[in-house]
Amino acid sequence: MIVEMRTGATPEEIDGVVQRVESLGLRVQLNLGTDKTVVAVLGSNTGQLSTDIFAVLPGVESVVRIMKPYKLASREFKAENTLVSIDGIEIGGKRIIVMAGPCAVENEEQLMEATSAVKEAGANVLRGGAFKPRTSPFSFQGLEKAGLELLARARERFNIPVITEVVDPRDVSMVSKYADILQVGSRNMQNFALLTTVGRNKCPVVLKRGFSCTVTEWLTAADYLLAEGNSQVILCERGIRTFEDSARFSLDICSIPVIKRVSHLPVIVDPSHAAGHYSLVPAMAKAAIAAGADGLLIEVHPNPVEALVDGLQSLTPSRFAKLMEELRQIAKSVGRYI
Repeated sequence: MIVEMRTGATPEEIDGVVQRVESLGLRVQLNLGTDKTVVAVLGSNTGQLSTDIFAVLPGVESVVRIMKPYKLASREFKAENTLVSIDGIEIGGKRIIVMAGPCAVENEEQLMEATSAVKEAGANVLRGGAFKPRTSPFSFQGLEKAGLELLARARERFNIPVITEVVDPRDVSMVSKYADILQVGSRNMQNFALLTTVGRNKCPVVLKRGFSCTVTEWLTAADYLLAEGNSQVILCERGIRTFEDSARFSLDICSIPVIKRVSHLPVIVDPSHAAGHYSLVPAMAKAAIAAGADGLLIEVHPNPVEALVDGLQSLTPSRFAKLMEELRQIAKSVGRYI
């Protein structure tokens, strides 16, 4: 349920609504807009309450029910776009943000070479996995804490923020000390214990779409983060599993304008995991920008032939630099820039 306050509602009137909500044993989330304040009333029994309970309170303009399963991620709760800021880099605005780097941190030489290459080509954020959940337990699982330390070293040396995946709720606090953005991977999109812990941490987070999940399920998962007070949520489309097997996954380009229509959260695209092959990445990246994505998450490796993880879908530094030049033209054509 959404309680929209009148323009110019006093703090006392807003507090009155909050106190009424809490007296009913319900939770509150506030959206303090520039003109109006919106109060989200959260709880499993809100459907049993009459809207009149809040409509009669001083300062209230309207009360509406959000019929969608997701609440806080919806435009009913927040009409204006959310902007997520990391070290002065704004995600969700006119500038398209590119996050690039190796799928997995393998050693210092590999990471530093990759970081130098992606930053020189124009990437805004370094990506690199320290914890790598894999389909097989016998595959390379990442360097873990040693990988985080290398990422922090690359961040300091090249003055670039870092995004890396967190897979265990017990590691959230540790990973957030080394990373500027936490990534919740596709396999963990509905790991609700992890989402709750990341939400409480308040660190900016990229939430990848589960490869068998609908847009509605994806946005409802985002509500877990938002409900804990973490407003710095970025969605990431990375392809879904369909009957088609000509690519690793089917990149759902349509999800980008759908998200823009129903949600205020920024959305980026990972063409590397969707493609599964480096030759398909450029076209999918361009399509994402043309469709309205706020950024890209691209895998780049100094020597993909020797990569321990996902070498086939990784771009070489030269291919990435070429793609960045092409993306600048696509961005310009849709009134944005890189």
